[in-house]
Amino acid sequence: MPHILIIDDDTELSDLLKELLAFEHFTVTSAYDGEEGIALINESIDMILLDVMMPKLNGFDTLKKIREQWEIPVLMLTAKGDEIDRVIGLELGADDYLPKPFSERELLARIRAILRRANGKSDKEKTSKVHQDRIEYDDLVIYPGKLEAYHKQELIDLTGTEFALLHYFLLHPGQVVTKESLSFEVLGKRLAVFDRAIDMHVSNLRKKLPDSVDNKPRIKTLRGRGYLLVAE
Repeated sequence: MPHILIIDDDTELSDLLKELLAFEHFTVTSAYDGEEGIALINESIDMILLDVMMPKLNGFDTLKKIREQWEIPVLMLTAKGDEIDRVIGLELGADDYLPKPFSERELLARIRAILRRANGKSDKEKTSKVHQDRIEYDDLVIYPGKLEAYHKQELIDLTGTEFALLHYFLLHPGQVVTKESLSFEVLGKRLAVFDRAIDMHVSNLRKKLPDSVDNKPRIKTLRGRGYLLVAE
């Protein structure tokens, strides 16, 4: 049973979310400011719902502190229409964002999609009889079952979403991958107009991947088409 930590100073909303998630068989813990939320994080937490506007420690500063020690998936709750909040959150390592107000159905869909990515398995992979313990590409090696990626035997520090992106790219080397397919296959949602989530996650991934032997970025942006993991 996944354990979700809600960090939001809106007590009424937090109570409603706690009731909803408990009904869906999640274990839920609530905190009403960033400092309290950080103090409650431990190995049992599978995911965090993090509000942006909070007293004592806002959502961005809370996320920074979380990422200093934990790679727990984080879904940020942002004010409706505040694109800058979403962009900053993604740059700091949030896995996804959800503007307020949101529907219960969309919240649950986002949570389940993020948890699937964190477990390193899509629904298709769960029923597959083919098991691959690792994927090698050039001087990169990833272990899907452990959510670990290595460059020349050195661990690359990736979030769950960044790992899922790298995994997808390694399965499609030398192929143009559209933003639409990345959004659907990796984030579990259809690409919306002006949605920059994929752009931000790819940008973060590109920064963390060492350049190839010819000192060129491994992932190319093809304007109007998508992205390309440069073939060996």
